[in-house]
Amino acid sequence: MAGAKKIAARQGRLIVFIDESGLSERPCRASTWAPKGQTPILQYSFSWKQLSAIAGVSVHRFYFRLFPGSIKSPQIVEFLKALSATIGRKILIIWDRLQAHRSKLVKSFVEAQRGAIALEYLPASLPNSIQWNTSGPI
Repeated sequence: MAGAKKIAARQGRLIVFIDESGLSERPCRASTWAPKGQTPILQYSFSWKQLSAIAGVSVHRFYFRLFPGSIKSPQIVEFLKALSATIGRKILIIWDRLQAHRSKLVKSFVEAQRGAIALEYLPASLPNSIQWNTSGPI
């Protein structure tokens, strides 16, 4: 990542880390109780609707968009268009190797920007020296 940081500084690019996440109304598995000898019945109302978020963070700001359903290539392109217009300068996108990030549609869009957007991918696996727990790196 140090090389990407140096290149971005030399080219006057703002570094933006991007990732996606999904939200759903599906219930979590839960434990419950019932009187002895009776099967517990859980009642809940939900739909299978899903809401997804794509977000980017730079040293200066946090950028995000919400989309119904899951994030696919068209939503990524829409987010990159808005991100580029909002930032108004060259950017370096750093993200994981999600297939949608490497799709033909996204690659075509980035190429059409004539160097305004550069892409860098996170390593496929983290170094062994980094250990994760639920609150972040140790």
